[in-house]
Amino acid sequence: MIRHIVFFTATSPDTVDAICEGLELLGTIPHSTHFEVTRNSKVDQISNEVDVVVYGEFADEAALAAYKAHPTYAEATRRVRPLREIRLSADFPAKEKTGR
Repeated sequence: MIRHIVFFTATSPDTVDAICEGLELLGTIPHSTHFEVTRNSKVDQISNEVDVVVYGEFADEAALAAYKAHPTYAEATRRVRPLREIRLSADFPAKEKTGR
């Protein structure tokens, strides 16, 4: 399984709702096994710059690639890009659970 996490900062607090709405489009793409868009709760003692988080799970790298190639991904990017400042993304294989 591949985990996909993306952090966004908004150009202004007034754009956070629109960012979330644009990113929710990604949840309609059929290639993820789990997908969430949420506002950052901003309770960290050191850093609270991130406004919105996208979290997705994909069966494998091919499913993640198909998700990123889907036309809805391009549409969400078109809507969100002018509203965000920073976008940080990480894709990584999930480790097997070890009982902890």
